[in-house]
Amino acid sequence: MGLKKHIKYQWRLLLPLLLLVWLIVIVLGVWMFHTEKKLKVEKLRTQITLVNSRIVAAYDSNTDPSDFLDFIKDYYRQNPVYDDIRMSVYHTGTLIYQIGEPIQVPETRDFKTGGITNTADTQFDTNESRRESNFYYDVLQSRDHKLLVYTMLPFSPEVVAASSASKSIYVILISVAILATFMALVIAHRIGKNISMLRDFAMRAGSDPTFVPSMAFPRDEIGDIARQIVKFYNERSASIIKLKREHKVAMHALEEKTRLKRELTNNINHELKTPIGVIKGYLDTINEHPDMDEESRRHFMQKVGEHVNRLTQLLDDLSSITRLEYGSKMINTEPVDFHEVVFQAVSDLETSGILGQMVFNYDIPTYCRVIGNNGLLIAMINNLAKNAASYSKGTECNLILTDKDDEFFYFAFYDNGVGVKESSLPHLFERFFREDSGRSRKKGGTGLGLCIVQNTIEALGGAITASNREGGGLLFRFTLKRYIPNA
Repeated sequence: MGLKKHIKYQWRLLLPLLLLVWLIVIVLGVWMFHTEKKLKVEKLRTQITLVNSRIVAAYDSNTDPSDFLDFIKDYYRQNPVYDDIRMSVYHTGTLIYQIGEPIQVPETRDFKTGGITNTADTQFDTNESRRESNFYYDVLQSRDHKLLVYTMLPFSPEVVAASSASKSIYVILISVAILATFMALVIAHRIGKNISMLRDFAMRAGSDPTFVPSMAFPRDEIGDIARQIVKFYNERSASIIKLKREHKVAMHALEEKTRLKRELTNNINHELKTPIGVIKGYLDTINEHPDMDEESRRHFMQKVGEHVNRLTQLLDDLSSITRLEYGSKMINTEPVDFHEVVFQAVSDLETSGILGQMVFNYDIPTYCRVIGNNGLLIAMINNLAKNAASYSKGTECNLILTDKDDEFFYFAFYDNGVGVKESSLPHLFERFFREDSGRSRKKGGTGLGLCIVQNTIEALGGAITASNREGGGLLFRFTLKRYIPNA
């Protein structure tokens, strides 16, 4: 099918080209034929007229033309074109010289008055009993009208051949036409192939969205245009695929965001219901038993206070996360001495007794200035330490500077506890994630501490990861931007 289409396009292009070529060849051939024939006829006429003029000129100058006439006679004999030529020279009506049969002068001829005309294709009476049509003749007389020169060249095959266009012209023209036809065929073949391939490309590109063009277009102008069109098509297809992929990613992100919001709402509801339910239960019990002994009442009120504190901490943590996530650009940052921040955080933790028997060690250079917020950094360290004290079952935690470059300081926080399951590592920074939810609630955790840590570090332009240590315990690696004076 493709070959038939290609041949169809080839002939559509070839026929107009061939018609144009042959029209040019025919017009050129007709023009060359008439031009060459005209030139040859003029040449014959010029030669005959020149000979007659030389004879008359010799007579007018009193020169004997005998030698010249003999030369002309030999010349005419050697050239087959002039085999039948007839020349007659009359002086005062008497024939004094001739070549071929003599030409009889008309009886009405008056040598004194002249009046001789010079025409072509005119009939004259001769010694023959018939009348003969002449190809060319010339009549010339001297100034004194006594000398008259007649020259007549009758039709003959040689004369016709000498006055006709050469056959080589036809050979040349036919050769040119054949060559032009061949060239037109080659050009039409190349153009037809390009157009056929381009049409197939357009048809498939319009009907098949998965089509990947692989045509090898010829190296010519149309091929270059076709390759440029294919390039535009590929770029457009790539753009469409990219847009679809980005749209899919965006839709997935939107769906994930919606899922997270729904999950967060459910988790918040669940986390809030637990302390509120407990508080309501204790208060209902107290109200329903007004005669309850003082010790039980005091115990119930103590439990209500604990759960109110837990509820307050939960709301504070949610407020912190919301501020970090949606207002990170509005957080005020400044150069902060991280050594002083860690010193203050450790002092507060030891004073509050939150760490229990756990020891907090740190090794931060005295001049370690970062771009941060003093309150957020202290809260971040507190949350890391509380998480280690509550869940690691270790005896110590450590915060050290591990490396630095032109942009960041690199820190590590780790404990010597039991670590976590490998399957739990990707979820440590999720809201309300607890590896052991029952034990976590008993310890008063909200499940938001590590989430606050991650949001704090990311809001300050850093990053954090979690992993288990080879020697035991949990390891957090995080970065903070360096403060470089005059940067």
